[in-house]
Formats: sequence, structure tokens, C-alpha cells
Amino acid sequence: MAPSLCAICKTERAYIKRPKNHAKLCRECFIRVFEDEIHHTITSSKLFYPGEKVAIGASGGKDSTVLASVLKTLNERHGYGLDLVLLSIDEGITGYRDDSLQTVKNNAVQYGMPLTIVGYKELYDWTMDEVVQTIGKKGNCTYCGVFRRQALDRGAKMLGIKHVVTGHNADDVAETVMMNLLRADLSRLSRSTSIVTGDNRSEVKRSKPLKYAYEKEIVLYAFHKKLEYFSTECIYSPEAFRGSARGLIKQLEKVRPSAILDIVRSGEDMARLVPGESPSSCGCKGQKAQAPVAAAVEEDIGGCGSTNGRTPGGEMAALDKQLRENEEYAELEVDVTKTILKPKQGEKETQKELPIRTASAPSKGGRQVLGQCKRCGYMSSQEICQACTLLEGLNKNRPQIQI
Repeated sequence: MAPSLCAICKTERAYIKRPKNHAKLCRECFIRVFEDEIHHTITSSKLFYPGEKVAIGASGGKDSTVLASVLKTLNERHGYGLDLVLLSIDEGITGYRDDSLQTVKNNAVQYGMPLTIVGYKELYDWTMDEVVQTIGKKGNCTYCGVFRRQALDRGAKMLGIKHVVTGHNADDVAETVMMNLLRADLSRLSRSTSIVTGDNRSEVKRSKPLKYAYEKEIVLYAFHKKLEYFSTECIYSPEAFRGSARGLIKQLEKVRPSAILDIVRSGEDMARLVPGESPSSCGCKGQKAQAPVAAAVEEDIGGCGSTNGRTPGGEMAALDKQLRENEEYAELEVDVTKTILKPKQGEKETQKELPIRTASAPSKGGRQVLGQCKRCGYMSSQEICQACTLLEGLNKNRPQIQI
């Protein structure tokens, strides 16, 4: 059997089968298409402005390492004019974070980017090792997630930076959508699907340039670019609820490769149902990217992912319009609050009223107002931010040192 040729250049041998759409590509075309899709996401969503100083949340893992490499490449290729720096958080996890930080230090030298490391210990007077010793492994990811989000913002503020980019990919967003669906938390789903979080009321905004990139393709990119990254999982993460959502999505992906992007798009569509929320998707609205590559690559490019194997979206709006246009057939509808009881012999047919389950009344408080925590001064919609609330509980349980 003759080897397959690259679907784009038609000359080189295909070595890579894209997980996103199963297109067969050569190494050079895959790298270029991957970078062009990220470029499309950045430009269509208007993530940056010329001269902006941007901090890359660097953990040493594959996602943040690829993000740093791609941003450096695109910044030079397309003249973004960005001032890129690396910002790492030291959670204080022995045998995990101390090793991965060494990878970040190596990356800082390789990419020629300044590196700043901020630790939980200096910010909160706790390490994650100490947190786990106090509360156990169950629920520790909640503490770490809250502390880490705030630490990134505080670290950026120390550097005078107002924009942090993170390596969250399509798999991460799909997992978050699934978790919030299982929790029936639509408002949190809306925030988590947004490609940019934070607005003019926030001191620091965060964005996800890799939002539509598959995790498997990120690994392939790192492999073929020979990037150095740390691949060990956090020693405390197996207890997280996210692991269950991840397993479910991986099973769906085996049956339908586009399942990850389908879930992401579904999450974005549901996010639009939340009153007052801004659009959470890529600014291209599903259009093809206008990337500077050959026409043969059009099928594979799109910062919001390939449309192969999935619908273009808007089905719910079309269905709603159709239902409104067919109101003249309302008399054919069945009243689901009533049921016809089968009459006994000699009795007349009767109807029984069923109780209607009504939703709770909507809150009259409106949208939450962003302010500052009274204790630490960090931005929060509550008087006491979530980090300070968690710290209060930890400090009450801190073992007292006997003198």
C-alpha cells in the first residue's frame, strides 16, 4: 500500500492524523495549521493590542509550554508587538511543583522571556502540602483553584500587568462545561466558557488563546517542535471531580472526534441564555479563518476548530422561530397538566388535575457588583473574598506550636 500524501501540500508524506478531524498531514503543514488556528482565535477575538504587556501563566506543563512557544512565534511572525513575560505559581507541592518550575526556568532561557515566581507561602502563609495535611485529599483542589486564580492576578499586579493568558485548551473547557451541567450551575458555565474573563471593572483580565485547540494536538505540536515540558500529573489531582468529567468526554471522543468542540459550542450557546452575559465564543461566528496559507488548507483551518462532523450552530434559535410561526396549530397541543383516567364500568370519563412544578422566583438583586475584599483588598463580589474565607477555616485548624 502506497504511503498517503499530505492533504494540504500534496507532496510530502503524511505522518500525522489530526485528532480534531482525522486529516492526514505532514509535519510542516500540521505545525503551520496549528499555529494559524491559534492566530485566527487571537485576531478574531481581538485578544491583544499592540504594545501590550502580557503575562503567560507558566506551569511547565505541555499547555503553557506550547502557549509560550506559539505566542513567541506568532508575535514575531505577525508583528503583534507584545511584551511577553512568564509568570509561575509555586503551590508548594513537594516532588511535583519544585520539579516543574525547573522546566519553566529552562523555557525562560530558551524563549528569552523574563520569569517571575509567586508562591502560596508568601501570599497565604500556607503551602498545598500543609493544606492537604490539614484537610486531607478530598476537596483540596477547591482550595488550590481559588488560591491559584488569585495568585495569578496578584502576581500580574506586582509586575504592573493587566492581562494574563493561560493554557486552557478545548478539552479543559469541555470538562468545565460538563461539570457545570452536572451541577446545574448555568451562571458559572457562562463565565467558564468565555474566552476572556474580566472587564474594565477588573484589575487583571485573563484569556485562553488555546481554547479551541485539542489536548492531543497540543501534545503532537510539542513533540514535533521538540519542546521541553513537564508531564507528571499533580499528586493530589486524582481526587478531583474533574477527573470524572474528563473520563466521560474521552469516551465520547472515541465515538465522535468532534465531541469536544461540540460540547464547547453547546456550552457557549447555553451561556448566551444567562441574562447580561457577554458573548463567550470566538469572534469569527463560525466562519472560516482567512489565514495566509494555500486554499487547500481551508478545510482544516479555523481558530474555533474544524466544522467537520458537526453542525454550524443556531439550531435552537431556528427551532424557536419555527414554533412561534406555527402557533396556529396550538389547538393540536396536549395539556400535560392533565391526564385522562380510564373510566370504570358505568362511570363517566373524568379528568384529574396534576400539580404543576413551578420554578423558583428569579432573584431581584440583579447582577453581582464587583468590589474589593475588606481583608486582602482583592477584587470580589462579596465583602470577604473566597480565598480569605478558605484561609479563615484553615487558620482555625492550624496546629498550635507548643513552646
